[in-house]
Amino acid sequence: MARGAITIILCFAVTFCIISAKLPGGEQHTYQRSSLRTIVIDAGHGGRDEGAPGAYSFEKDIALSIALKLQAELEEEMPEVKVVMTRTTDTYPSLYDRANLANYVKGDLFISVHCNSADPIKQSEFLGYENETYYKGKGSKRKQYTRKVAQYRRWTTPNPAKGTETYIWAAHKNEDKELAMRENESLYLDSTTAKEAGDFDPDSPEKMILYSLKTQQYFTRSANLALTVEEEFKKIGRISREARQRQVGIWVLQATAMPSILVETGYISNPEEEDYLNSQTGQQEITDVIVRALKRYRYSLEHHTIAPVTDSTQSTH
Repeated sequence: MARGAITIILCFAVTFCIISAKLPGGEQHTYQRSSLRTIVIDAGHGGRDEGAPGAYSFEKDIALSIALKLQAELEEEMPEVKVVMTRTTDTYPSLYDRANLANYVKGDLFISVHCNSADPIKQSEFLGYENETYYKGKGSKRKQYTRKVAQYRRWTTPNPAKGTETYIWAAHKNEDKELAMRENESLYLDSTTAKEAGDFDPDSPEKMILYSLKTQQYFTRSANLALTVEEEFKKIGRISREARQRQVGIWVLQATAMPSILVETGYISNPEEEDYLNSQTGQQEITDVIVRALKRYRYSLEHHTIAPVTDSTQSTH
C-alpha cells in the first residue's frame, strides 16, 4: 500500500479514536456532549442598531421581547438547561461580543432571533401626455420647440411578503466555522480527549480532520434544527419560506463553535405581520414553536434519531 494512503487511513483512525470510544456493552460514546446543557439566545440588533423598521416598531424591540419570552419558557420547560442571553435590554453588543460570549460560556447551541423585511413595491399609473417647451441654439439662432412628455403617478405599497425563515451559515463559510472550532477546542472535547488531542500538532492532518468532522457535524445539526423549526411553524399555520443557508452574513453564525441558527420570525414590513409580531399572542406562538423544536432537537441528540412529530395543539407547559 502506498505511504500516502496509509497516512490518510491512520489520520482517520486516530481522529475516530479521539472523537469516539466503545463503552461496556458495546455502546458507542461520542465526546461531543449530546444533550443540551447551555443554549445561547441572541436578540438581534439593539441600541443604536434598530434593525428593520416597520410602520410603528423596530426589529430590535420585537427580537428582544421574543428572546426574553424564550428565555423564560426554556427555564420553565427545560430547567436543566442553562440559558445565556447576549442582551436583556436595549443595548448593542457587537457581533464579535455575541460570538465571544457564546464561545466563552461553552454553549451547545446558538439561536439568534430576528425579523425579516422586504422593500416596498414601486407602482405607477400612466396619466397621459403633456406638452413641454424646450429651446435649442444660442442667441439669434435660439428656437423654441415643444414635445409630448408622458406623465405618471408614482407611489409605493407595503410588500406583501410574509412568513418565517430559519437560516444556518452557508456551506462555503465552513472554513470560518472551522477557525472558530480551532480557537474554541475545549467546547467539544472532554478533559481526557483534550489531553490526547493536545498532543497533536494543531496543523497536523489529524487535527485538520478533527476540525472538519466537527464542523460538518455542527452543520448537519444546525440544518436539522432549522428544518424542525420551520416544520413547527407550518403546523400552526404560519407561512414557511423554509430553512436556508445564509449566503451573506450573519457572521456570528459561523463565528460560534457550536450548532447555530437564525430565526426570521416574520416580516415587519408587512402591516399584518407587524401587528402579529408585536402582539402577545404572536410572540407567544413564536416562542412555543421554538421550544417545541428544541425539545425535538434534544430528543434527536439524546436518542441518536429523529424526534417524533407531536401535535402542535398540545401545550408546551
